[in-house]
Amino acid sequence: MATTGPSDAPPADITVYGASSLASVLVRIKPLYEAAHAGTTLTIATDSSAALETKIEQGAPCDVFLSADSINPQKLVDIGLASGGPTKFAANLLTVIVPAGNPAGIQTPVDLARSGVKVIAAGDAVPITKYANQLVANLAKQPGYPVDFVARYAANVVSRQDNAAAVVAQIGLGEGDAGIVYRTDAKTSTSVITIPVPSAANVLATYAGVIVKTSRNTAAARAFLTWLAAPDGQAILGSFGFIPAS
Repeated sequence: MATTGPSDAPPADITVYGASSLASVLVRIKPLYEAAHAGTTLTIATDSSAALETKIEQGAPCDVFLSADSINPQKLVDIGLASGGPTKFAANLLTVIVPAGNPAGIQTPVDLARSGVKVIAAGDAVPITKYANQLVANLAKQPGYPVDFVARYAANVVSRQDNAAAVVAQIGLGEGDAGIVYRTDAKTSTSVITIPVPSAANVLATYAGVIVKTSRNTAAARAFLTWLAAPDGQAILGSFGFIPAS
């Protein structure tokens, strides 16, 4: 694989904190990047963006933070824990997922407000929740949706998970009837099927990364983030269903 961007950074061990929705991408990227950048080793840790941001605030060793939003990286900038500003490197869309077999008979997103439907969601601080709430608000304005769609959806939420990947896992296990997740996360599971979301209501989730100020390998960390936003990194992200950040 060809290298793109400042690949002449000194060899280093780089710890990358990534949003849970990037887990599969980062597993693919690790050997490819290390092969193309001799002497550089990536250590990957994934969780919800909010949880990772909190860990960095608490002093956890990290070089690059890749978030499923721009809000959490900006928090680090605002409190002086980032070197430079956020770099947008990818975007995502949302979808509704149901267990394989669709036992609740969910046909369209309007069914998320149907009485008795069990919705699995993520915690309030997790980026997917912000995006999902925006999607629900957008859906409420679509023709054929009840005026109290937002309230009905909220009343149907039966549990909140740590991150979007956990929502997918719970739906795949049949612990709920439906959930709203990133389109890329839905593609990683063979235990769920997707229910299309009207394009006019969908929400663009923008992913951004930042270099952590306490990094001992700032040059190598910046080289990695630059590479991720350049053609080689974009090609891998695209193969998982991510789209370029606008």
